Amino acid sequence: MNRLGLVFDSRYLHHAISNPSPENPDRLRSLYLHLQQEKYNKNTRHISPREVTSAEICMVHSSFYVEQLREHAVKADPFSYDRDTYLMDDSLPTARLAAGGCLALADRIMAGEIDYGFSLIRPPGHHASAGRGMGFCIFNNVAITAEYLRRQYGLRRILILDFDVHHANGTQEIFYDSNEVLLLSIHQKGIFPFTGDSDEIGIEGGAGYTVNIPVHSQFGDSEYTYLLGHLLQGLVEQYLPQFILVSAGYDGHRDDSISGTLLSTQWFATVTHLLRRHAFESCNNRLLYVLEGGYNSAALEKSVLATIDAMLVKNFERPGILSVPRAEKLLVDHPLRQYWTI
Repeated sequence: MNRLGLVFDSRYLHHAISNPSPENPDRLRSLYLHLQQEKYNKNTRHISPREVTSAEICMVHSSFYVEQLREHAVKADPFSYDRDTYLMDDSLPTARLAAGGCLALADRIMAGEIDYGFSLIRPPGHHASAGRGMGFCIFNNVAITAEYLRRQYGLRRILILDFDVHHANGTQEIFYDSNEVLLLSIHQKGIFPFTGDSDEIGIEGGAGYTVNIPVHSQFGDSEYTYLLGHLLQGLVEQYLPQFILVSAGYDGHRDDSISGTLLSTQWFATVTHLLRRHAFESCNNRLLYVLEGGYNSAALEKSVLATIDAMLVKNFERPGILSVPRAEKLLVDHPLRQYWTI
């Protein structure tokens, strides 16, 4: 049995405009070609996506928002809705297919057919809130998947890690009052969408279930590995997630000009080994990656392949987690200490 299921499809390239945009089909073209090589064909399962239904979209998005999207998708100006998030005829079918691809993988994982999944989709989703799209995002793919797991399978403890260089503002808003989804977002501070301060921790029953780690530019492998290694160990042991979802953004790579962080290609393999260990120990290997950002196509391709390779090796490594003083400072007096032992 191939333990890793991949969703990729040429229809994800249909959402496109002639205007220059960092979020464009060229992000994935070369990667898709690599995934058709024997190494990946032989060792992974290619899962066909489906379109998410309107009812599934409205589990997290308002019907008013969906209607707004329909209206703007047929206008002459593709940026009539948002200055970054273009909409045209092919945009909504592609976005439906993106969210539906995640659900197809979630079903396979829950059925025990695969352990891990990677949804190599576009457009990304983590900036889309219940009633608004932004930052290249139309439907919040990871949020729809989490809510689907709650409603379809009755899961009550879902961990979402978002390591995209931008804050997961949409995902945060959707689950801000819930204790059934624990969101951990590590992101560069002071950049779009200018949210995600450490004191944003959730409200009411969800207080303590949003954990934000805004990092400085110039943070790289050692700082990220220390922070996530330290935090995930404590959070997983105490929360005992039944499923781990990952908003996998690769725009924190040192070669991606959209950010100032300095992650290497190899770091994305390192964090995958870390997550595999926690998924093995807490939730029967249930681990699903959902592609978010990554706008240097060469760096994105290498980093995604490093992630996939780390999912395919028989035994996961146990990354060394070294103390890094400037990263440690971010956890001193962090509000999450009111709720979790770290």
